Amino acid sequence: MTRSPLRYVAKALSTEGVPPSELGMSMVPHPLMYQELAHDPEYQIYNGRLTPVRFADVSATEMYWKVRREVILRHTGELPIELVGPDAERLANRIFPRDISKVRVGRCSYQFACYDDGGIINDGVLLRLAPDRFWMAQANGDLYGWYRAHAADLDVEVRDPDVWVSQVQGPRSLDVLAAVVDGEPPEPFRYFDIAEVSIAGQPLVITRSGFTNELGWEFYLGPEIDSEAVGDRILEVGQRFGMIITSAQVFRARRIEAGLLNAGADFDRTVTPFEAGLGRFVDLDKEDFIGKEALERADQRCRTWGMRTEGGIAQLGRTLSRDGVALGQVTSTAWSPYQQCGVAIARMEDPTNGPGTLLDVESFEGRKLRGELCTLPMYDPDRLIPRGHLVDIPNRR
Repeated sequence: MTRSPLRYVAKALSTEGVPPSELGMSMVPHPLMYQELAHDPEYQIYNGRLTPVRFADVSATEMYWKVRREVILRHTGELPIELVGPDAERLANRIFPRDISKVRVGRCSYQFACYDDGGIINDGVLLRLAPDRFWMAQANGDLYGWYRAHAADLDVEVRDPDVWVSQVQGPRSLDVLAAVVDGEPPEPFRYFDIAEVSIAGQPLVITRSGFTNELGWEFYLGPEIDSEAVGDRILEVGQRFGMIITSAQVFRARRIEAGLLNAGADFDRTVTPFEAGLGRFVDLDKEDFIGKEALERADQRCRTWGMRTEGGIAQLGRTLSRDGVALGQVTSTAWSPYQQCGVAIARMEDPTNGPGTLLDVESFEGRKLRGELCTLPMYDPDRLIPRGHLVDIPNRR
């Protein structure tokens, strides 16, 4: 049964029998949006999809502790694009700097695409569903046209499968999964595995992934699925474990602490993977890929680090200096309730300014703060939490 709030949203975006308006073509609601509307959400456009930035009745701090201590549900604007056909792997290897032949069926892989000059276009999680079929669940931005432009000589179809992504994240997320599936949960279900399960009688693709660096999983809703049956079942069961619906605020501090970069903010077309600290995901030994020649010539030193600030939150932009000399910019910023300090992603002009560098930082209030660069992740450097090897129910440090 379709919930009336979703019908109202859909009606506002298009009218039956009439071509979609410009508004409807650029602001598409998640099929589970009705679960968010009671929280007076504020939305932004992400991949042409509506995604909530904040809720009026749940603070960023409340969301942070929920994902760190219990479990949250988040409906995202990630956009899966499908590559399917005999040359699907060949196209993916042409686009991405990592060797796609090493990604087994039933596994995910973090990927990004580069321009010819080595600048990053966009990133996301690649799902290998079959030898000749992939979904690339991308961050905000365009890759569809890039695939099409470089597939002209290949036997491959590039298409939008109309799939939506939601996340269940937090220390109790796998407890929710075990309670919500029809029958037994998938076993094994390792970090970055893909599995097919049934929830509320609906066949569903899920992955052990997420954008929080906490234990978690994601589920993919296609047009053939009764999305509301799935969403209602997950929320109903999840609430027994303390689950709440969250907005993008749940990601902010946690993903900064984890060193998970935001496309378009922490890197863009002017930044190479090496400068962004993503050089470990570039395989210069593989056959030719777009941007390889430029990356072979590029400076491989990192210029992107974490930063802690005591007593306040760093202002975005070129707010980093020492002795009055500008040194770099803040690309993402938040307050960490766990570390009890400001946390940020900082990109330095000089790659010799690395962890341990002390900086003068401008705050949101116009005050001067002292910042110190640090490695990323800021804690859990081996990413034991999302792998399920460390159960961490933290209090304040």
